Amino acid sequence: MPVLVASIFSAFIVFYTVYSIVKVLSIAYGRKEISLRKYVAAALLSFIIGVAVSSLLPFGYQKVFDLISRGERVME
Repeated sequence: MPVLVASIFSAFIVFYTVYSIVKVLSIAYGRKEISLRKYVAAALLSFIIGVAVSSLLPFGYQKVFDLISRGERVME
C-alpha cells in the first residue's frame, strides 16, 4: 500500500512538471522564440520521459521499502 501511495503522489508531481514544461514551451513558441519542430520535439520528449519515469517509480519504491523492512528485521 505505501508503494502505491508514493507512486501515485510522485506521478502527480512528474505529470505536473511535464505540464509546466509544455506550458513554457507553448509560451516560447507563441513568442516565436522556438520553431514548431523544436516545440513538438521538446514537448514529445518531455512527455515520453515523464511516462517512463512514472512507470519505473513503483519498482524503485518497492526496492526502497524492501530495504527498509529488511533493516528493521535485522535490528530485532
